[in-house]
Amino acid sequence: MSIETAVALLAVIAVGTYFQTVTGFGLGMIVIGVSSGFGLAPISLVAAIISLVTLMNSAVALPGKLHHIDWPAARYVLVGVLPLTLAGVLLLEYMSATAANLLQLLLGLTIIYSGVVFMLRPAPLVKRSSNLSFFVSGFFSGLFGGLFGMAGPPVIFHFYRQPFDLATVRNMLLLTFAFTAGTRTIFAGTQGTFTPAVWALIGFTVPLVALATIAGRRYPPPFAQVTMRRIAFGVLILIGSGLVFNTLYR
Repeated sequence: MSIETAVALLAVIAVGTYFQTVTGFGLGMIVIGVSSGFGLAPISLVAAIISLVTLMNSAVALPGKLHHIDWPAARYVLVGVLPLTLAGVLLLEYMSATAANLLQLLLGLTIIYSGVVFMLRPAPLVKRSSNLSFFVSGFFSGLFGGLFGMAGPPVIFHFYRQPFDLATVRNMLLLTFAFTAGTRTIFAGTQGTFTPAVWALIGFTVPLVALATIAGRRYPPPFAQVTMRRIAFGVLILIGSGLVFNTLYR
C-alpha cells in the first residue's frame, strides 16, 4: 500500500469515526463503501481494521455515557445479534449465489423504502416498543451482518424510531456494534487475519480514532433532533441504494 493510499484510508476512517460518534452508526458502511469504490485496500483488510477501530471508538465514546442506555432493550438486541452473526456466516456457505443476491436485493429495497418513509415522518413513536421487537431487530441485524457484513440497518431503524433522545440511541448503537465488533475480531484472530501489515496500519489509526471520537463528543453538529434523524435515514437510503446497485450490476 502506497503512502498516498494509506493517508486516504486513514482520512476516511477519521470521517467515519466522527460520524459514528455523533449518530451511533456509519463507520463500517462509510469506510467499506469508499474503500471498495476507490479500491483503496482489500475488503478483508479493511473489515479487520474496522472491527478494531469500532472497539476503540466505543472504548473512548461510551465511558460516562452508559446511564443513557436502555439496558433491557440492549440485552434483547444482543441476545439476537451475537448468535445470528455466526449463523449468517455459516448460512452463506450453503446458499446459492442467486439466493444470496435475491436476499441482498430485498434487503436494499426494504432499507430504501423504510428510509424514505421515516425521512418524511422523522418523529419517533409515542410509546417504546416491546422487548421482543428489540430481539427481532437484533436477530435480523445479526443475520444480515453474517451474510453481507451489513449488520446496522435493522437496529438503526428500530432505535431511531423509539421515543429515546439521541444520546440514548447513539450510545445503544455504539454498545451493540462494540459487541459485534468484538465477536468479529475474535473470529478474525482465529483465522490469522491480523498480519503485520494490519497491525502497522492499526498503529496509525489509534491516535486518529481517539481524536475523531473526542471531537465527535465535544463538537457534535448543531442540528435539532428531527434534523439528525433525517440525516440518519438519508444515509441509510444511500446504503440501500448501494446494495441494490451492487446486486443488479455486479
